Amino acid sequence: MVAGSAYAESSDKISISVIAAQYGQQTANWWKGFEKDFEKDNPNIDLNVDVVSWNDIYTAVNTRIANNQAPDILNIDVFADYQADGLLLPAKDYVSEETYSKMYESFLDQSVVDGTVWAIPDLASARAMYYNADILKEVGVEAPKTWDDLKNVCKAIKDHYNGEVYPWGIDLTTDEGQAAFAYYTWNNGGGFVDDDNNWALNSDKNVEAVEFEIGLIKDGYTNTDPANETRYDLQDMFGAGKIAMMIGPNSIPAYLKEGGYSINYEVAPIPTNTDTSVSAGVMDRFMCFDNGYSDEKLKAISTFFDYFYDDQRYSDWVQMEGFLPATKTGGEIIAKADESMAAWVDIVGSSKFYPTAKAEWADVKQGVIDVEQNALLGEDVKGLLDSLQSEIAG
Repeated sequence: MVAGSAYAESSDKISISVIAAQYGQQTANWWKGFEKDFEKDNPNIDLNVDVVSWNDIYTAVNTRIANNQAPDILNIDVFADYQADGLLLPAKDYVSEETYSKMYESFLDQSVVDGTVWAIPDLASARAMYYNADILKEVGVEAPKTWDDLKNVCKAIKDHYNGEVYPWGIDLTTDEGQAAFAYYTWNNGGGFVDDDNNWALNSDKNVEAVEFEIGLIKDGYTNTDPANETRYDLQDMFGAGKIAMMIGPNSIPAYLKEGGYSINYEVAPIPTNTDTSVSAGVMDRFMCFDNGYSDEKLKAISTFFDYFYDDQRYSDWVQMEGFLPATKTGGEIIAKADESMAAWVDIVGSSKFYPTAKAEWADVKQGVIDVEQNALLGEDVKGLLDSLQSEIAG
């Protein structure tokens, strides 16, 4: 059932503004089609969706907020800093019970502060290692499972191809630098927080992990400009056979297909320095700013979410860029359409997530990226992490 017909008799259009993150090559066109269909089915709601790249979205949103022009709806990863500033509405104020009940509880739990859910999951992804099977076969090596394996395989590829192929891909940009920090620290027994959920950014295991990560770059085992080459650059290089191995999301197959790439690749767990490989689960969100809405405006916003999370429409959205669903019904549809996606749903269910419910997360996210980039310039990793820990935790 398409929600929103209740507004057909209203004389004045209700305007809804949305800032949406650009996930890939098809995002902007998808939202254009959504906007057109939504307004056709809800003629008295004027929907305005502004699609912004991940590199620019934080600045764009913060500028809007500073100018008292916060959007009604925001699609982004972080929420806790906005919630801490009293800018958001609780999710149940703008999401119907029917739509809310579709969502995986474990995903909703990632947006809880003081017992209240402040944002709802848009979509999710999990990360694994992709490797070019033909390159590894040519070199005569197996996919690495441990950090020692990784260094040995990287050296073998570097020696064999003499710079024509980058053995390993790393993105230290504002797009994925925090993900790189997670890959290496989580797979060294460290991470962002300790067992009591307190910030532990400068733990010995984290220092060791970042030193290992930077060491791969300095040894010439990676792409040459990790501070500026985003994961999309890496995915293009991987698709072109210029990178042998990289960590990436489950959306890479769709990206490669859309880009016309045809390579023989396989997927394996992320190399680890512990007994068990840890995958990174990433979940983005929708949130609603508290802009003093009338009851009618809140109903219109609720209509937007009912329309977006319509089972088939939502499944099409998730599959378009190769992501994982955040709703049970979406998961069922996608699993029936593609059995391999069902396996990824299991992976994301057992992944570690960023501690995005902590109000300091936005600063931590940028902070660990700065640490990695400054370490790449030669600064001391321990000193950098000590300073970040002191800044964040006091």
